[in-house]
Amino acid sequence: MQTRTFLACALLGAAFMVSGCTTNPVDALSTTSIAPPSKDISADDLRQGKAQFRDGNYGLAEKHFRQAVELRSDNAEAWMGLAACYDELGRFDFADRAYDQLLKVAGRRPRIVNNMGYSQLLRGNKKKARVLLMEAERALPGDKLVEANIALLNKG
Repeated sequence: MQTRTFLACALLGAAFMVSGCTTNPVDALSTTSIAPPSKDISADDLRQGKAQFRDGNYGLAEKHFRQAVELRSDNAEAWMGLAACYDELGRFDFADRAYDQLLKVAGRRPRIVNNMGYSQLLRGNKKKARVLLMEAERALPGDKLVEANIALLNKG
């Protein structure tokens, strides 16, 4: 009888020891959760895209602007840069898609309309270019960039 009691106590003690070893006092939720990014993850690609565009490296600029919109599809500035790159590369089919997406993201703003007018000018569509550039001029009277695009239109 004493042996049975001793054996039962030993088994009960071992069970407590084993269960105590498997208990994890660390809060698994707080250690395995991933913190949200603290900054715009597309900002670096946007910055690099602008730098490459200024240097006339439109292919590299396109790559960075495209990556920026893939990372953050609501980035209007990156869509504008991407559309401008496609214009400079002569990829007007892609430029149209980028402008369409830009209009969905940012709405019909004068700077966007100005760029769309310049895009039409590059394609040789003077009639469409004039309509768009006049719309931009009405919204931004005296704007140097709009005036320069209108001067290009009137020159050719």
